[in-house]
Amino acid sequence: MVVTNPCSPDPRVLRHANWLVMEGHEVTIHAYDRQEQYPMSESREGVRLMRYHLGKSPYGGMIKTALGIRNFNKTVSRSLGTNQPQVVYCHDADTLATGCFLKKKYKIPLVFDMHDLQHTWVRMVSPKSLLRKFLSKMMEGKMLRRLKHVDLIITSSGKLSEKGSYSGFREYLMANGYSSTVIENRPEIEYLNRKTCTDSWCVGYLGRVRELESFEFLLEAVLTLDPAQRPSLLVAGDGVAFESVSNLLYSAKREHKLDVKIHGGFDAGEFIKMIQEVDVMFALYSPTRGNILQGALPVKMFDAAACGVPSVINADCLMAELAENEGIGRAVEWKNTKMLATELLYLRGKNVQLDATSMREKTRFLEALNPFLNGLDKGRANHNSSN
Repeated sequence: MVVTNPCSPDPRVLRHANWLVMEGHEVTIHAYDRQEQYPMSESREGVRLMRYHLGKSPYGGMIKTALGIRNFNKTVSRSLGTNQPQVVYCHDADTLATGCFLKKKYKIPLVFDMHDLQHTWVRMVSPKSLLRKFLSKMMEGKMLRRLKHVDLIITSSGKLSEKGSYSGFREYLMANGYSSTVIENRPEIEYLNRKTCTDSWCVGYLGRVRELESFEFLLEAVLTLDPAQRPSLLVAGDGVAFESVSNLLYSAKREHKLDVKIHGGFDAGEFIKMIQEVDVMFALYSPTRGNILQGALPVKMFDAAACGVPSVINADCLMAELAENEGIGRAVEWKNTKMLATELLYLRGKNVQLDATSMREKTRFLEALNPFLNGLDKGRANHNSSN
């Protein structure tokens, strides 16, 4: 497996790797530790993690970020060309250069897991930038050309049914001539422990902090409430906008006496601890960069629901349809501060239940990979018989 983050952790990557290990396969994750913060070698539940330290590279940048990813892909390609795997599994489009190299040169089967529309990420920092929009289109074109080398495409969202109102990433791929299997980012188990409601309440955001605009929207809505009704705010997670979001909220804490807590990156155990403080999960994003309206499903929405916590999410898109169908969240129009404030108050003290966890997704995942896994099993049997 190849991924351009340090996998520290990356729940989807580790979850899929663990499923394969549970089936008896050996999995190594080649991860790009851009800030050189984590051990270069690690083992997690039978999954081997190899992190590459290649000089520090920023998230969300243009030239430095692109050069860093290019260097990572070249280094991994050389490594895997020397010690060839039986299957290469690329997480998101920025690793496809490695997968396509191994497929074309060594005929190694290639699986592509499209978590998100990766070409939209370059627009997060400045969604209205013409330069970033141009770069995004170039990245999208490169990804679509590379897909002709891929043997299996997995993605994270799709239309809920034939009668569903909104499309997901599966339909995006279909419109470009490629079929895929949907594996949603649902958590492993359903957590039952839930905070007991008190007079105070908390709105939380637990995940990558990638853009400032969403938090400006949240702050505007909270400040419209009577001071006695205002929630505390908990933001946890690293990302390119962590510093600017921290400054925004700490300023609001001083000026408006808001109760604000800021936490950096966290692991799964810390999530379970922090979610006990949260009454409503904030999962609203700017729709201007593309992936929201094209079918993104926020992981934090599923993780929160597994702990009984409802979410506020974007209206008029797939995440809204899914959340409201399953009763795990309420949709809010982007920049409608009155609507956001009303829905936050409505969800205060509500408990929800997630309809399906990742056990359903595991079955779909293994069925999709069966042609590759069966081939590996036959290869092992032939090898053992020859010995």
